[in-house]
Amino acid sequence: MILKVFKYGEKVLREKSSPVAVVTDDLRKLADDMIETMHKSKGVGLAAQQVGHTERMCVIDIPEGCDEQEDELFNAPIAMPLRLWNPEILAYEGSVCDKEGCLSFPGVGGSLTRAAQVTVRYLDAENNPQIITGRGYLARALQHEIDHLDGVLYIDRMSAVERLKYASKLKKLAKSNGGSR
Repeated sequence: MILKVFKYGEKVLREKSSPVAVVTDDLRKLADDMIETMHKSKGVGLAAQQVGHTERMCVIDIPEGCDEQEDELFNAPIAMPLRLWNPEILAYEGSVCDKEGCLSFPGVGGSLTRAAQVTVRYLDAENNPQIITGRGYLARALQHEIDHLDGVLYIDRMSAVERLKYASKLKKLAKSNGGSR
């Protein structure tokens, strides 16, 4: 089922997620619906807040060919799409500045610096603890979606100069979605 994607200005995007005690059939169904919504919207990641929920969960599906060859080979053992409950970043390594966008910010995309590699712990759909390490585009997506779960939006991580470029668009977007930043 396709879900509504909440946009900048809607309060739920600033809410912190609540940890999931156990992954239930309802949460697995929500993850499947989020993946369907993400694919229809041509996104690579989606956090629960973006579809009006506050459970600590997100989904990611990085298409082949998005990364440099080295990063793709490094990330190859990680099956897509990823369904993550209670994700937490354990380690950051390196840094890289690159373009980033968000389904909750249509028409707004900017550059920001994120870690080049992250190690993340999470629960899978069977309630098993997992640890993955991702590089490149996957590392960026993991950080972006986990930020959403903490009520942090990617524009919060942009430099003041970068954010200023989009000030007018952000103001209009926030106003059209309830006015809250």
